[in-house]
Amino acid sequence: MENLDVTDLQLLNYLQKNSNVTTKELAALVNLSPTPVYERVRKLEKEGFIKQYIAVLDADKLGGELIVFCNITLKQHTKEIGNQFVKDIRSIQEVTECYNISGDYDFKLKVMVKDMKHYQDFVINTLGAVPNIGSAHSTFVIGTIKQSYSVPITSL
Repeated sequence: MENLDVTDLQLLNYLQKNSNVTTKELAALVNLSPTPVYERVRKLEKEGFIKQYIAVLDADKLGGELIVFCNITLKQHTKEIGNQFVKDIRSIQEVTECYNISGDYDFKLKVMVKDMKHYQDFVINTLGAVPNIGSAHSTFVIGTIKQSYSVPITSL
């Protein structure tokens, strides 16, 4: 963060709201000409402040109508088991997010499926095939109140 100035933070803030904005439009927003804005954005990409550009899709329109948070406890805690679990989870399409957490559980998965039958199949056949899962506790989302993909930038 110490290498970023106010203009860099503004660029990041604008880009996370709309990554489809043109360099010319960005330049007007931060009161610079397009060339330095282009160079700043490339530098932010190169230094890893911008990880990727994506399109945010509407899950409901694509059949991902059921969101489940699944808390996982592993049977054993070794480096090899943990690494294998992470590798396995990264390859499962229905798992859209995975966090290593503290407390009563080891991992929290965000799972998107089309319906309860799909989730049942997911638990039995997909999670059931992942070794060393001791328990899985599911919480079903009944409504989304807020969903944001932004990182709060408070230094502006």
